[in-house]
Formats: sequence, C-alpha cells, structure tokens
Amino acid sequence: MNEVRPFLEAIQAIYPELVVETAVFNHEGQYNTVLNVNDDLIFRFPRYAGGLEQLALETKILTAVQPHLPLPVPHPIYQQFAAPIGAAFMGYQRIPGEPLYPPAFRKIADKAALAKQIGRFLQTLHSLPIRDLVDEPIPVSDTEEEWWDVYGRIQTKLFPYMRLDACQQVAHHFESVLDDPAQYDFEPVLRHGDFGTGNLLHNPQTGQMSGIIDFGFTVLGDPAFDVAGLLTYGEPFVQEVARHYPAIAQIWPRILFYKGTFALFEALFGIENGDEVAFQRGLEQYV
Repeated sequence: MNEVRPFLEAIQAIYPELVVETAVFNHEGQYNTVLNVNDDLIFRFPRYAGGLEQLALETKILTAVQPHLPLPVPHPIYQQFAAPIGAAFMGYQRIPGEPLYPPAFRKIADKAALAKQIGRFLQTLHSLPIRDLVDEPIPVSDTEEEWWDVYGRIQTKLFPYMRLDACQQVAHHFESVLDDPAQYDFEPVLRHGDFGTGNLLHNPQTGQMSGIIDFGFTVLGDPAFDVAGLLTYGEPFVQEVARHYPAIAQIWPRILFYKGTFALFEALFGIENGDEVAFQRGLEQYV
C-alpha cells in the first residue's frame, strides 16, 4: 500500500470524497503509471516529460468523441493537470473485458461478428468531424518529415545493435516507401494510434468486443496506421474487417508499411526513454 500512497494522495487532494477500498498497480502501463482503484476506476499518471499535455489533450478528445462511437471508450470523470509528473492524472470508470491477445482471439468462434464490430468502430472513428468536436489544435502525424525523422533515429540509435542483414532489410522497407508521394496521399483523420491487441477489450463469454482503451497516441493521421495493428490477427481477418470498412482495400500498401515499423517503434521508445524491456523486445527479431 505504501507504493500506491503518493498516487492516492494526489487523487484525494482533488477528490476527497472518493472512498478508496482497494488500489493496485496495473503493471502493463508502459507510458503511464496505471492504478486500479476499487476494481472499478482506472487512473493514469504520465511517466514521462511531455506526457502531461498529451494526457490533457487525450482527455478532451475522449470527452468529445465517446458519445459518437459504437463501442465504449474511456469517459474521463476525474482529472488533474495542474500538477507535476507523478501527481497529474486522468481517471475513468473501468471498461469490463479482457485484452484481445492472439490466444484469446483464436478461441473466438464467430470472428466475422468480431470483425464487424471492429470495422464499424474504426470507420466511425476515422469519419468523425473532430475539428467541430474539439476546439483545440490536434497534432498532425504520419507526415513525410516525421517519417524521415523516425527513420534517421532508427539508423542512428538502433542500427548499431542490429544484424547487418536486418539493417539492410529495414533500410529497404523505409527507403522504398518514403520517397513515394502515394505514401502521403490521404486526408488526415482522427486515428487511435495504438490499435494493438492489448487495447482491444472483449467479453470472453460472448466473444464480442466490449470496448477500446488507451487513446494516448490519438492524433490526426493516416487511417492505415490503425488498421495495421490488426494484422497481428492475420490478413484474412483484416479482409473480413474490410467488408465493413471498404476504404481499407485502397490503403493496403500503407498498412503493410506501418506494420513493419511497430517493433522498431517499441525499440526506439525503449532506447530514448531508458526502458530496457521495450528496447530488447522491439529489437528481438533484428539482433
């Protein structure tokens, strides 16, 4: 209990009426310290510099979009941003469900119904008139300048740890795409930004989706980035999702490009933020 005490004190300094019966860390939080209170509330405390403004913007976006989406997403009801790292937070009622990790996905009999829910969610999210819903500038990502910067950091910071053939493969993956104008031929939409297996919640009893969490990387960007996260479940499943989100058929090259960057992103995050686990996990296939 001593470990969680500073976080509880930060919460109760702003919300003294909140009665805390239990409080445990969710140790899966990579970018935030995540606290589960009373097995009913989730509080996220940014771990890193810059995370405070990011969490404040995420809170505004979630508040604006959650009534318009076909699946539950976090609804911020607690917040404190006028505090330093370690005491700033956002809190919401926990969304029931388990992460749709690959072993859980394989157990689901009706994958077509699952694909329908996911396809409709992504199509709705990517279609929201976000500039009308949020009266604050939202960063634009997936630009040519950004991707060349990412590639340069990968070369400088990761290549020294990678096999020569892996360096050559990564160089080809980036250089064969980044000079192609088609890579940037999209209208920026509100994208989730981390549409991976750990953030997709499902009900193991019904096999249905129960919610989507962790919008910490939500920006304006390429819709293909979100779809790429689904390739963990295999291309046939993404093709099934595309039946309910037809635009996916036109963006396959970008989907495949983004999929090939995810592990490198994790390794880059690890080396830039002193997270050895993320660094080793991201580079596993390249060393």
